[in-house]
Amino acid sequence: MKKVVVGVIGCGTIANSAHIPAYLKNENVEIRYFCDIIPERAAAAVEKYGCGTAVTDYREVLEDGEVEAVSVCTPNHMHARISMDAMRAGKHVLCEKPAARTYQEALEMQKVQHETGKILNIGVVNRFNDQVNRIREYIKEGRLGEVYHVYISFRAHRAIPGLGGAFTTKAIAGGGALIDWGVHFLDLTMYCLNDPKPLTVSAETFCKLGKDMEHYVYRDMWAGPPVLAGTYDVDDSMTALVRTEGPVFTVHGAWAQNIEADEKYIDFMGDKGGIRLQYGGDFTLYTVEHGAFVKFTPEGKNTPMFENEINGFVRCVRTGEKLPSHIDTAIVTARMMQAMYDSAQLHREVVL
Repeated sequence: MKKVVVGVIGCGTIANSAHIPAYLKNENVEIRYFCDIIPERAAAAVEKYGCGTAVTDYREVLEDGEVEAVSVCTPNHMHARISMDAMRAGKHVLCEKPAARTYQEALEMQKVQHETGKILNIGVVNRFNDQVNRIREYIKEGRLGEVYHVYISFRAHRAIPGLGGAFTTKAIAGGGALIDWGVHFLDLTMYCLNDPKPLTVSAETFCKLGKDMEHYVYRDMWAGPPVLAGTYDVDDSMTALVRTEGPVFTVHGAWAQNIEADEKYIDFMGDKGGIRLQYGGDFTLYTVEHGAFVKFTPEGKNTPMFENEINGFVRCVRTGEKLPSHIDTAIVTARMMQAMYDSAQLHREVVL
């Protein structure tokens, strides 16, 4: 098979930890460009990986007629623009999560995808997680019976990323803990349940612990260090109740809380059994059989989910197949998160 020529746009953490290594492991891929507005980052990628050309303008990547696909690994505020420009230039796109800062921007991306026919997958990588797919199969098989309630927790002690930087600036990121962490937890839940239609959302968001940036106490800070002259206008915690055509979701999320615990898990509660998934790890199924309590934790071979995601993207560039991470699916989570932010602003329930 002819190699798929790709460009990586944005050479920060997610590109170096996930996209680039996964592309390099795929023998059907040639990385031709590393693009970043910080020249040193792009040059460092060329030197580190021993391939490709460093550029600072993503349009240079799009002008190369041999480039078939791009990964968009930039801050959120550039997702929509670069993805739409890429599709209009005839490129297939894998855009990191979230699709965009707002539901409206995501809708514009979806519109261009429909107009161009080019692939637009969103980096909701848990849809390619082997353990998540096992849970999905258990639910489809009826092992849990009727799943009526899902409890979603993504809470950490004081883990605000890069205080004062891009992650905590709404104009760049679109939001805080909800849009950064919550998108994965909500999308994972939707996927396991075969994407039930959301009906109503009631939510509140809080911007509390990081507001006094000078006196914010933390043990470590990924995406740091703090920029005290920067901006902090996003949610550091949130809570929501979502009614769907299937289960009800209870959601509690926090980059930062004054409880020293890291509680990242999802409980799927059914009338025959329940599952607790430790995010990024294993899960346990609890049930009753023959009058006795039963619990088990499946063990199996797990391929790194980013490799599954990238391999699927490369494959669908050739086959045209529609992956579970397609914009047509990811748009539902984008709408749900927008409804949460809208509900918090209005202080009332939002009907979808």
